[in-house]
Amino acid sequence: MTKAEDISFGYLLNDVTLLFRKHFDRRAVKFGLTRAQWRATKMLYYREGLRQTVLAELLEMEPIAVGRVIDRLQAAGFVERRPDPKDRRAWRLYVTDQARAVIADMEEIARGLRKDATRGIAVDELQQALEVLTRMKDNLQALDGNGPSDGESDS
Repeated sequence: MTKAEDISFGYLLNDVTLLFRKHFDRRAVKFGLTRAQWRATKMLYYREGLRQTVLAELLEMEPIAVGRVIDRLQAAGFVERRPDPKDRRAWRLYVTDQARAVIADMEEIARGLRKDATRGIAVDELQQALEVLTRMKDNLQALDGNGPSDGESDS
């Protein structure tokens, strides 16, 4: 009988991720935004006024990489940096009207891609898959913290 740890799914997850990226990029090219730029813009749209370091944590990206994304978004007119009133060394990030104008269209692209990707998959199947992936993510994140390591368990 096959054990869970013997099932190789990493390549499949990677393939699905790459295909999502490829198809999203094809659909979103008309807006001139990369996925990373879109994720940052969307996050700022819903949580305006974040500091760059907080944005990096929320996006699970390195602060330097987020800084480059924000630089490009600012140059393209989608994001602006404003001084933090409580800390003159820090900046707060806000979307511009130009970004607000494309949010609904970008959301529609993402929704359409999710619809295409989940065609023929029942909602309960998708929900179960998401729950399993979330638990896997939690397990892997625990390896960075105080969770079990090197195959050890608490039982």
